[in-house]
Amino acid sequence: MIVRQLRDTEEDAEAVRTVAAAAFGASRALPGETDDEWPPRRIASVHGRNRHLARTDPGGCWLAVDDAGMPVGAALSHRREGTWGLALFAVLPRAQGRGLGRELLAAALAYGRACLRGIIVGSEDPRAAATYRQAGFTLHPAIRMRGIVNKERLAPPDGAVFEGGPRQRDMMDSVDRRTRGGAHGPDHELLLRQCRLFVSDDLAGSGYCYVGDDGKVELLAATSRRLATRLLTAALLSLPEGTEARVQNLTAEQEWAVDVGLAAGLKLSTRGYVCLRGMRPPTPYIPSGTFL
Repeated sequence: MIVRQLRDTEEDAEAVRTVAAAAFGASRALPGETDDEWPPRRIASVHGRNRHLARTDPGGCWLAVDDAGMPVGAALSHRREGTWGLALFAVLPRAQGRGLGRELLAAALAYGRACLRGIIVGSEDPRAAATYRQAGFTLHPAIRMRGIVNKERLAPPDGAVFEGGPRQRDMMDSVDRRTRGGAHGPDHELLLRQCRLFVSDDLAGSGYCYVGDDGKVELLAATSRRLATRLLTAALLSLPEGTEARVQNLTAEQEWAVDVGLAAGLKLSTRGYVCLRGMRPPTPYIPSGTFL
């Protein structure tokens, strides 16, 4: 098997997608989807993210192929102002048990050697959790919420929320630094193309929330729980009728988000871990599985 850097091509982007789809199976499928029949729009979104990371962080993105040239594993990571994040780590079952996962993860971790902080959104796989712990990460059990929003039960936001755009980039980077120690920088450019952005910015503080048209709250950061509550409420209320809302990767520090979800009628469950090194759980904050 060969481990090489991920290239900024459609072929490599699709290789990573197929590896992740096969490795994670139904756990990554959306309602109404099958593992092998993704809507073209979702495929384009995933390709865009994979190519984005290949461009911004070629030294942190790795693809493994077998002797026939077929993709069997991938590890995608990025560095943002001293904060390293693992965006994806997957190995096909048929390639496991040969040390390939260790090689891929070692390459991604080496990319973050100089970073003071690290963050991973890990699955419920006990082997992956053990690997992250052995790499020095603290494992924080995560909560997820999903369901159709009951808009009659959910009180309206307690202040102004508006749809944002590129003009809010500096504000968002500032909030990022305050909550997680490093700005997302170029990731905002891609997120603005793929998601709707909700912003609250007044004398009480600042914050933002990205939500996809598939109902997933992609990323939220704010300078106070009150603003975070306001933003999450606005994001959930914005979803079209019948769209299933998904809010994931919540640690115990994000009880404000759990309270909003319960008020909206969403169902709670536990899934995976938010794994941190050199930092406490950012709050108020909902990490992105890709951009963390």
